[in-house]
Amino acid sequence: MSAPAPAFYVAEPPAVFSVRAPIVVDCTALSAILFDEPARDEALARLTGRSLHAPNLLDHEIVSVALKKHRRDGQAEAIAQALRDYATSDIDLHPVDLVAQYALAARYALSAYDAAYLWLAAELRAPLATFDRRLAEATQAHLGTLS
Repeated sequence: MSAPAPAFYVAEPPAVFSVRAPIVVDCTALSAILFDEPARDEALARLTGRSLHAPNLLDHEIVSVALKKHRRDGQAEAIAQALRDYATSDIDLHPVDLVAQYALAARYALSAYDAAYLWLAAELRAPLATFDRRLAEATQAHLGTLS
């Protein structure tokens, strides 16, 4: 009779020390969470545990959404709280290569804003989280061309 096989162990650090996979998050995805929109739970489920990244224009887009919501619905305190939550969020903001952003906007018929998110996703070789179908399709097509 042979001896039992030795036990095999994989010693890993706790999850809190693990590297979180990066994801580029656009304003539509983040707004769903911040402003408690119907798609909030779906966005949270896809973003939780990831390292969040966005172009540095995200600050301005979030404020723009807040203004639109205030003009439409009022709710000044809820909007102020959403902006405070955003201000303390852990999102790495990145400058964008303007020439590349312009080229992507022209190539995929996107707004300059959407092209910034696409550029960053390509730069980081990371997925992009959005509720914008056109941006998602352009990102899928563009990321598929990268080697």
